[in-house]
Amino acid sequence: MVVIPRNCDVCKTEFELHFRYQMEERSELTEGGASVTRYAFYCSQRCLEASHKERSDGQVPCDACATRFTVELAAHVLFTGGQRHYACGPDCRARILEGVRSVRLGELRQSEFDLPGDAEPLPEPSDSMRLTDRVPPALPPSVQPPRLESLPPPAESQRRSTNLRRLRPGKPQVLAVFNHKGGTGKTTTSVQVAAGLAEKGAKVLLVDTDGQGNVATSLALTSERSLYHVIVMGLSLEQAVIEARPNLDVLPSNETLAAAELYLAGQKRRDRILAQRLERARDLYDYVIVDCSPSLSLMNQNALAFADAVLCPVACDYLSLVGVRQVLRTIKQVNRILGHAVQLWGVLPTQFDTRARICREALETLRQNFGEVCLSPVHYVSRVKEAPSVGKTLFEYAPTSTATEDYWRVVEKLLSSTAAASSPQAAEQAGGVK
Repeated sequence: MVVIPRNCDVCKTEFELHFRYQMEERSELTEGGASVTRYAFYCSQRCLEASHKERSDGQVPCDACATRFTVELAAHVLFTGGQRHYACGPDCRARILEGVRSVRLGELRQSEFDLPGDAEPLPEPSDSMRLTDRVPPALPPSVQPPRLESLPPPAESQRRSTNLRRLRPGKPQVLAVFNHKGGTGKTTTSVQVAAGLAEKGAKVLLVDTDGQGNVATSLALTSERSLYHVIVMGLSLEQAVIEARPNLDVLPSNETLAAAELYLAGQKRRDRILAQRLERARDLYDYVIVDCSPSLSLMNQNALAFADAVLCPVACDYLSLVGVRQVLRTIKQVNRILGHAVQLWGVLPTQFDTRARICREALETLRQNFGEVCLSPVHYVSRVKEAPSVGKTLFEYAPTSTATEDYWRVVEKLLSSTAAASSPQAAEQAGGVK
């Protein structure tokens, strides 16, 4: 995680910027009447509250839609779960209450996922209940969602056509790029496969379920809307996606995804929330590529319960080879416990160096155990690491490199494959990987 030193605007103390609430964007007018944007920094929640009390406009962001408004009515303020929330209107108030009732930080039950309801809602406002004398402090950082201050509505180019399209039965439409081990090339593979499919004319959605947010970084994208807002705040898919390239939309993520995991933990059918929120993507896109995090997380369970098939990148080294067994066990558990038929579509050897003996041995082992499910390897070239630094895909940055050709083969196989190619017997055979 990148640590950025800043000076607090209130107490002038130097601190390290870790949380979203510690940075606030403000619009100010110059002497000439022009509007300029500057950033304010706060070392603690106390300094943030102090800054709100001193502000001339006296406005706070709504915790549901992020609209800035002036707190005038008692109904604008909610106290639930020991926390303070702001709602600009009745609809936003209902959304906040629904979210808070679903999960209380630090009070999640282990035996069941139905949480007790919170206190009764505040009564509807009357003229005698106006609170114009003060502006309440902001939310604590542990529950404060990212701000969407002054965000314009999605551009026309970001809105997806409503033409419904589906692939022929049997072809994997939602592909999860998944491996428990880190450093195997999951994000690189997700970006290249999604970009390659888009260049072939398919409508593609690339979903980042990793809180590190490397998908957006790899494509030089910035957005205040993220997967967090779709899962927790109920934002529609069309409002949250970014058009990264022609035919390629991205649903990004960032560090707030940790809060989304807490939300998921308090829901009924908590393994199916992502599939419910993104179900419309099956009608809007030809392919959905899901970049998973390297962990045994609840978010990954949701990703697998949403996916039709799994692509498992495996670095050509011994530790990555051993880790494939855990991937196979997880897929079997999703099929058996969750009752969702997800298959192993392919195992993709990555970082393959023909000069290294361990790489050749690892590739041979994968081929012996997985057969046709083992795809052709992606060769190790420095261009793979250079492309994200300039915000480009391999097809844009190094169209003639060996790794680019390797990813083209993956794209072509995906375009022509059917679920029958995802041999269930391969997973059983792979149980003997040494």
